[in-house]
Parts: sequence; structure tokens; C-alpha cells
Amino acid sequence: MLGMIKNSLLSTVETWPYRVLSKGEKVTGKPFDEASKEAALKLLKYVGGSNEKGAGMGMTAPVSITAFPAEDGSLQQKVKVYLRIPNQFQASPPCPSDESIKIEERQGMTIYATQFGGYAKEVDYVNYAAKLKTALGSEAAYRKDFYFCNGYDPPMKPYGRRNEVWFVKE
Repeated sequence: MLGMIKNSLLSTVETWPYRVLSKGEKVTGKPFDEASKEAALKLLKYVGGSNEKGAGMGMTAPVSITAFPAEDGSLQQKVKVYLRIPNQFQASPPCPSDESIKIEERQGMTIYATQFGGYAKEVDYVNYAAKLKTALGSEAAYRKDFYFCNGYDPPMKPYGRRNEVWFVKE
């Protein structure tokens, strides 16, 4: 289970191993917002019952998108989207009907995080990643080849939305 992240610019949280769904291969050649939406919809169909057992599993949070930054800080046109499998299905998750969806083990990690509100788009994630990078300075050791963009709220929730950028500590 994920730890809660304080509403501050810089926090660290340790997570524990758990199973996640991913949209298998990276979605490439499309803008970040379009590719992440396309991949997330496939995962939502799985938890909605498009699996070998026809089991509706319910939604979990966050929807986690792996972003791959380019040299200039912009995001490359490839993403990988993850959704946590609900607790009651962790031990034996139903197989996805869509072959592009994979069940993976996510290892525990320590992260540096920042939180923000609103309907997050690529530009928001890039801006908050830059703020987090500045806040961390040169002393913090973290993965620079990717970071996680996380959304916690359903699309129909207009206010009080929670989004986060996570850098994985090395």
C-alpha cells in the first residue's frame, strides 16, 4: 500500500512491493496526454471486468504514468501506464483479456515527491518535475531517465484534485 504524501514541495515516502497492471509495451509516437489516456482506458476496462474471470475489481489510485524526459526537460513521445491491482486480487489477479496488458510486480521504492491540484496535463507534470528537481538540488541521488506522473481522482471530480510527480531515489 502506498504511504500518504504530505502536501509539501518535497517529501519522501517508502512504498512496499505489490502487483500492478501495465499497458505492457510503451505507447510511442503520440503526445503524452493522448498516449497516457489511451493506455489508462485499457487498464480501466480490465478492472471493470474485461478479464478472464469477468470480475469487476473496482478502481485504485493512483493511476501512475512513467514519463521519459528528453534533454530539454520535455517529455519523449512514449509512456507506460500503471494501475495498482486491488488488495483482494493481489494474490491471484485474473488474467487480462487484452494481451497488451501485463501484470507486473512493483518493488518497494523510496521516492521524492511533489503534489499539485487541477486537471493535470503534460505541461503541469513537466513544470512540477522541474520544481522538484530545483528543490532537490545536486545533492539528492535519484533516477533521471524517468519519473512517475500520478493522478488520484476520477475525471468527473472537478475540485480538490490530487496529482503528484515522483522521482525514484537511487
